[in-house]
Amino acid sequence: IYFNKKQRRSGHLWQGRFKSWYVTDEAYLYTLMLYIEQNPLKAKMVKTLEDYVYSSYHYFLDIQNIPECLKESWIVQNYQMDREAIRVFLNSVVDTAMLQELKKASSLVEAHNRDKRPDIEKLKKMLLEVKDTKERNTQILKAYEQGYSQHRIAKVLGLAQPTVNAIVKRMKGDGAIN
Repeated sequence: IYFNKKQRRSGHLWQGRFKSWYVTDEAYLYTLMLYIEQNPLKAKMVKTLEDYVYSSYHYFLDIQNIPECLKESWIVQNYQMDREAIRVFLNSVVDTAMLQELKKASSLVEAHNRDKRPDIEKLKKMLLEVKDTKERNTQILKAYEQGYSQHRIAKVLGLAQPTVNAIVKRMKGDGAIN
């Protein structure tokens, strides 16, 4: 609230959906690590990686003082105490064409549980053939308990996801489904 008032903005600070892709091979993993570490350079926030104090870059170069959360990282495990090798790796050029190609290829990989994905047509039939709000709310809870996401349910019904969340909470509290 403070930040929004100060910056004259509204909404969540980190609004919008996150993006995620499968990491399909080591080449993609390396490219992603470099991409993430080099974001401040790309955004022209700094001239060198050393200049960006909020990065893990500094910790990787000072292994003696590395935080617990980074001790098991791929970089520490593979480069150990070789500061120069870490510096060379993290300053390697990110091949943006490779990144785009890998992102595209990764998005085409099927999820392991794809066959368990809820049937949207079944969900539509379940939710859109209700007669009143009470029955709709009961069906929302049933759909949720069958594995449909609140986001998907909201989309089918043309409701906001927080509305569906409130209905699910209320219906669970009422003990509506046995």
